[in-house]
Amino acid sequence: MRSRDYGPDVLAAGRRRPGQRQLPQVAAERGLVVEDGAGQFCGAVVCCEKDAVTLEDSRGRQRVFPLSPGAFLLEGKPVMLVRPRPAGPPAAAGGGARAAARTASGSVAAPQRRAMVARASRIYVEGRHDAELVERIWGDDLRDAGVVVEYLGGIDDLPAIVDSFSPGPARRLGVLVDHLVTGSKETRITARVRSPHVLITGHPFIDVWAAVKPSVLGIRAWPTVPPGQPWKEGVLRAIGWPEDTAAAWQRILRSVACFADLEPAFLGRVEELIDFVTAPGSG
Repeated sequence: MRSRDYGPDVLAAGRRRPGQRQLPQVAAERGLVVEDGAGQFCGAVVCCEKDAVTLEDSRGRQRVFPLSPGAFLLEGKPVMLVRPRPAGPPAAAGGGARAAARTASGSVAAPQRRAMVARASRIYVEGRHDAELVERIWGDDLRDAGVVVEYLGGIDDLPAIVDSFSPGPARRLGVLVDHLVTGSKETRITARVRSPHVLITGHPFIDVWAAVKPSVLGIRAWPTVPPGQPWKEGVLRAIGWPEDTAAAWQRILRSVACFADLEPAFLGRVEELIDFVTAPGSG
């Protein structure tokens, strides 16, 4: 017999107990930053399969987690990650859980506020592409801290540039150098700069293009270009792209969504510079 007051099966799967709240479902889009349910690992989504999602933290460490209810925290609140749906019309505003309030660098986004006066401290990078990549990932963080990034067009005159900047305790200077490896020209130039108010860091890549993970661009690895040949042009020939470096860079830059798309050797150096120029008393 069945009671009129109940459905055919009051214990059927999918029914919630009185007072039980259904977790909001959030699509595990690439670049979404979440924490595991225990709050022990925070990273960006780099891959989502049928039953699992792969997260990568700012140090390049990856972990795979099952797609189970309550296994993730978004802004500190439990959510259920689900596989992204195929691209379609934009969702209506106000539906479901909102995207994580984090910047592309993985930092918690600061609330909007009035524009602030820039710090006296600065970050210098070698070229325009370096500056655009830093802006892509850390732009929101730098604007919130009032830090300006400028590009030099090369570092041959770095000692004179540093002198003209007049670094001091409240006027720090951070410099990011390409291909800063033992025995390189860059290493010899930077060794001539000596100031406690200047921090020079560098990545091992011959060009900032290679700071982008090749998998982001659908290639297995950055090609090896023989010494004496222009690196960018050699790379484009090897991977079969048109030999237009400006167009190629825009293609690379558009492919970068968050910190997980960059090599840890680049991420760490930029983070060091930001910490240096924003330290208490640095202006």
